[in-house]
Amino acid sequence: MPKETDCKITGIILAAGGSTRIGHVKQLLAFGETTLLGQVIENVLGSSLDDVVVVLGHEAQEIQEAVRLDQVTVVMNEAHAQGQSTSLRVGLSAAASDTDAVMFILGDQPLVGAEVMNALIAGYACTRAPIVLPTYQGRRGNPVVIDRLLFPQIESLTGDVGARVLFSEYADAIVEVEIEDDSIHLDLDTWEDYRELKRREDGK
Repeated sequence: MPKETDCKITGIILAAGGSTRIGHVKQLLAFGETTLLGQVIENVLGSSLDDVVVVLGHEAQEIQEAVRLDQVTVVMNEAHAQGQSTSLRVGLSAAASDTDAVMFILGDQPLVGAEVMNALIAGYACTRAPIVLPTYQGRRGNPVVIDRLLFPQIESLTGDVGARVLFSEYADAIVEVEIEDDSIHLDLDTWEDYRELKRREDGK
């Protein structure tokens, strides 16, 4: 991973969910020459992030056997059924103590490329804002960069909530990075979402 800034940012891939609406381990759905999660990991490893943490939970053993994880740190969220906040906390606990910020990356957004992540890294490096996030045509998306200033708030989250719950409290300090790519809005909750992702991939 090429280094472009003097700040240390850890990427945390959230991939512990149970895929209840799909009825299949969505992390292992075929995508490109790998799997959905495999593609996300490839994208993250191609970015300027310093370290990469992958949070697993549901069907973790099956995922570990099928996805290449030798270049990332894998942590287990045994409480993943209690909601996304548990994965944020587990992932954050695995970040290096000297990290300046973390980037929370959804494990079901395989079209979010390294260039999007690098744009967010640059936005954070220039501003050191508490929250840096991407927008496309005025609509916010993922991934999201969170400064270490907010780590205590992340550690106190409970239930099925993500970092978004902090947005209102820090509304005046959020830095938005305009991205010319709607991939920041595309994740996978249904089979139609998967078909759309595949159509996008096949059209590249």
